[in-house]
Amino acid sequence: METMKIYAFADEASADMDRQIAAMKRNHLQGLEIRNVNGTNISDISKEKAVEVHRKLQEAGLTVWSIGSPIGKISMEEEFGGHLEKFKHTLEIADILECKNIRLFSFFIPSGKDPGLYQEPVMERLKQMVEAARGSGIDLCHENEKDIYGDIAVRCLQIHKEIPELKGIFDPANFIQCGQDTLEAWRMLKPYIKYLHIKDALADGMVVPAGAGIGSVKEILQSFRAQGGTQVTVEPHLTVFEGLRELEGKNRESKIEEFRYPDADTAFDTACDALKNLLRED
Repeated sequence: METMKIYAFADEASADMDRQIAAMKRNHLQGLEIRNVNGTNISDISKEKAVEVHRKLQEAGLTVWSIGSPIGKISMEEEFGGHLEKFKHTLEIADILECKNIRLFSFFIPSGKDPGLYQEPVMERLKQMVEAARGSGIDLCHENEKDIYGDIAVRCLQIHKEIPELKGIFDPANFIQCGQDTLEAWRMLKPYIKYLHIKDALADGMVVPAGAGIGSVKEILQSFRAQGGTQVTVEPHLTVFEGLRELEGKNRESKIEEFRYPDADTAFDTACDALKNLLRED
């Protein structure tokens, strides 16, 4: 476990930045995949606020591993120009935070429509973002997510083959919620994966601590480490936290409410402990 660097979505412990820092320090984490700062999404904070956040994290001895942005979480039917400008602002925030990774998505497909009809325009949008980031030193990392173009392994593979500059984030629970076998997905995608989101789920999609679901998280962790992987992000999703409904998307009923802990801190600590237990067993 000594070679594995563990980060987390600390906003699941608290919306408050000081409490996020406290949660990371008591769990002995290296830093965070930053998503919300005092209730404001990281892609929406000002550059001045980013400087303040960076200073506070430095004083706490913590780093920002990745920007947990919402980029690419809009419908293919929505206008892209303004979203691209938001992405460019997120690049500036990442630079201020000395962060070398931005998490993004491959756009929601309109309900009932064949995702294959959107392959070309999805790729074009992603290529525009890759071009905007060129020369920045920041890796763009695509996460598999429900209802987006890259929700199942075969379409994630299409993305990585057509746009090799895009790195991959592997989220087992999201694959389970799409009916995708996680080990099959891992075999297809592992050459492209930069890091893992540690999140597990039951067959019905309910999110549970790592190792308690059907995501084969332990086996995937072992394979990831065997190929030289050293960074993971804990994403608990074990209880409702501020901003969750927005994160899941309007009119998308969250299954996470079914798995509750007394408070967000307990849920966060439980998720961190579950990952550490799996690493100890390796």
